[in-house]
Amino acid sequence: MRLIDLGDEALAGVVSRPVRTALTMLGTFIGITTLVITLGVATTAGNQIAGRFDAVSATGVTVTVPTAPHPLVSWSGLSDLLRLNGVHAAASVSEMDPAANPSVRANELHDPNTVTDRSLPVVAATAGLPEVVNGSLALGRFFDNGHVTRHDRVAVLGTTAAKLLGITRVDDQPAVFVNDQAFTVIGVLASSGLDLDHALDASVILPYTAAADRLHIGAPSKVLIRTDLGAAPLIARQAPVALSPNDHAQLQVVAPPDPATLRGGVEHDVNGLFVVLGLVSLVVGAIGIANVTLVTVMERIGEIGLRRALGARRRHIAAQFLVESGTVGLIGGVIGTSAGIVAVVAISALNNWTPVLDLPLAAGAPFAGALVGLLAGLYPALRAATLEPVDALRAGT
Repeated sequence: MRLIDLGDEALAGVVSRPVRTALTMLGTFIGITTLVITLGVATTAGNQIAGRFDAVSATGVTVTVPTAPHPLVSWSGLSDLLRLNGVHAAASVSEMDPAANPSVRANELHDPNTVTDRSLPVVAATAGLPEVVNGSLALGRFFDNGHVTRHDRVAVLGTTAAKLLGITRVDDQPAVFVNDQAFTVIGVLASSGLDLDHALDASVILPYTAAADRLHIGAPSKVLIRTDLGAAPLIARQAPVALSPNDHAQLQVVAPPDPATLRGGVEHDVNGLFVVLGLVSLVVGAIGIANVTLVTVMERIGEIGLRRALGARRRHIAAQFLVESGTVGLIGGVIGTSAGIVAVVAISALNNWTPVLDLPLAAGAPFAGALVGLLAGLYPALRAATLEPVDALRAGT
């Protein structure tokens, strides 16, 4: 049997029962479509991570500074840090010891009938804090370098702290009392949800000079850094040396994860779930092809016996049914790949993404369908090849 004759016979067997053939290739179609959509959408979504990754989180570096046995970083140490290429902004902060329970109230008078004292975090900071934490002012303004230099007794409240203290405006220059030390409120820091230190929302923020004078808050305990996009890993290595050249090994640095690593993790998680579903669909499709091909063999026993009686060998019969099942798998793979590509493009368009297609996957998926068809038709083809001509003719009559 020539190769072209084998192809003609297999094609005739496939198209002679179009409905059965369509139902047979349905499993392969679903499996290949699922695989293409899964891998395509996972790759496309992963490539959007770099663009949609939270810019503040991706550029925020936090350096924790031990304060014992002696201060390792001074308040003026930011000057060397700001010289580093890639540093957008930086601020030093220091919190009052929470164990001391700093008392904060907005009224100089003690009213026994109401709760006027609040235990709130008190933070000393440099003037560049809002730019670092991407914070805006809900009311008033933030203190500047002039307030710091003059040791002005001013304060900025977080949104939650302002609500707890009952301060709703700053144009009348309200005062807060921290451990009975008065500070004029000049602003309320809005809650952005993007800051590098979420405790600021409920804090009283003071210039570090006034905090040192009145509350004896010491050296910085943290340095918050905002970097240019992509510079965070480099700054995380250089910042400790710039802040404390002699003791940089004692500083602890927290840097954001690499967006490329996060993207790979997203792709891996999505692929791990849905590739299994695609493989299960392919297995179901293979079982369907095997069952239908076996039924076809049983229905065509007479034809098989006639071919064997006319000189066809076992390998010819086996090859015919293998080509038929492989053709069914190939057609299902081609249609499934096309449907998967269309689905990836449609999903990307709906989400305003740039579709990313894996060309090797798109080219290899139809052949994967053909391979599934060949493996599924292996047993029925061997079953057909082992039929004896006399038995086949007798069973087919």
